[in-house]
Amino acid sequence: MCYRYVLLQSDLRAAAERLRALLGVEFDARYNLPPGNDVPVVRVAPGGAGREVALLHWGLVPGWTKERTTFGSKLANARAESLAEKASFRDAFRRRRCVLPASGFYEWQEREHARLPWLFRRRDGQPLLLAGLWDSWRAPDGGVLESCTIITTEPNELMRPIHDRMPAMLTPEQCDVWLDPAEQAPARLAPLLRPMPAEPLTAVRVSKRINNLAHDDELCLRAPPAGAAAEGGGQFTLGL
Repeated sequence: MCYRYVLLQSDLRAAAERLRALLGVEFDARYNLPPGNDVPVVRVAPGGAGREVALLHWGLVPGWTKERTTFGSKLANARAESLAEKASFRDAFRRRRCVLPASGFYEWQEREHARLPWLFRRRDGQPLLLAGLWDSWRAPDGGVLESCTIITTEPNELMRPIHDRMPAMLTPEQCDVWLDPAEQAPARLAPLLRPMPAEPLTAVRVSKRINNLAHDDELCLRAPPAGAAAEGGGQFTLGL
């Protein structure tokens, strides 16, 4: 799945520029970003006035639900295979798609009595462009909550030894189709959500420091201490 990621200010600016989106929000670098936070997304601005970067609550709350607490962070992820059928996602899949810029994302590998965190990033240093959906929910008091979810897909060769799901990642060219409000056919959108090839990505073991949400700094990106037997060994990388 995808429940933690990294986003640096430089990568947010780079993604906004590549996707031709107006960056009108303030966002501090985050190194251990979980669901329940407001996160930057690139979307077509409501009303169709070009693309914008907006801050949305991570954990989709469908517009039709009566109670926000019914969903919230439970819908931090959405499976690509069932977007067109699930009531929580099908309308957003056709009409409210977005892209979440990321510097990298974490995933945990199950090993006997340990859960070992890995950090995935692009080899070329460019930001990742994660496919997402957004929705707008109106509270009984009239307040409006805009929220989003990250779409997940099957693992590629790099992810497969670590986890059975990964975020759906797009190229800038694919983002043009994904963000096009005129494109509403699931049959044309679904192929964009296939697993990204392994070659553009790297995977590096990082310290269990990130298991604690109180830790949100550059130290989260560091490899485990050399010889840390309790963490399954020292620095280790996966690559193809």
